Amino acid sequence: MTSSSLPDWVFPPPGGFVAEDLDHIPDLPAHTELIDGSLVFVSPQASFHMRVVSLLESEIRRVAPKDLRVRREMSVILDKHQRPEPDLFVIPTSAEDRPRQTFYRGQALILAVEVVSPESEVRDRKRKPALYAEAGIPHFWRVEDHSDKAVVYAYELDPATNSYALTGIHHERLKVTVPFDIDIDLTEIDRI
Repeated sequence: MTSSSLPDWVFPPPGGFVAEDLDHIPDLPAHTELIDGSLVFVSPQASFHMRVVSLLESEIRRVAPKDLRVRREMSVILDKHQRPEPDLFVIPTSAEDRPRQTFYRGQALILAVEVVSPESEVRDRKRKPALYAEAGIPHFWRVEDHSDKAVVYAYELDPATNSYALTGIHHERLKVTVPFDIDIDLTEIDRI
C-alpha cells in the first residue's frame, strides 16, 4: 500500500488532531480514541474484557442513585488533544445527554473505569489515569485480569496533588462507599 492510497487521517496535521476531529474524519474505525493528539485504534475486545464491563455496568446501574447514569462506548473530551473512551463511566443526569451526542465532557464524570487489555496496558495503567486525574474525575477504577479473575483497583482523586491515591484492591468482592454504596460479587463474571 502506498502513501497515496492511505486515507488522509493516517497522517496527523501539524500539532496533532484535536478532540472535535473525531466527529468529522470519514471512515474512522469505531471506538478510535485521541490521546495526546494522536489517534489510537482499539483492538478487538477479549471475552474477559466484555464480561467484566457487562458485570460492572449492570451492577452499578442497579445500585446507582437515581440522579446518576452509567455509560459505555462513548468518548470523553478531557481537553483539546485528549478524547479517550473509558470502558465504563458514571455521570449525573444533569450532564448533557442528547440522542445524537457523540461525547461527554470529562468534568461531568464521577467515575471512570478501565479494564486493562494486553495491548493497552501502558495506556490503561498509566496514561489514562493521569489524564482522568488532570481532568478532575474524582474516582477511577482499574480492572486487571489475574488468572481469569477480575481484580479491581479503586482510586480516589487527591485534590492537593491532582493525582489518584489507591483506596483499595478488591478481589472476589468490590465493596466501596464512594462515589456511592456499591457491593459487587466479582466472581459473577464466571456466570456471564
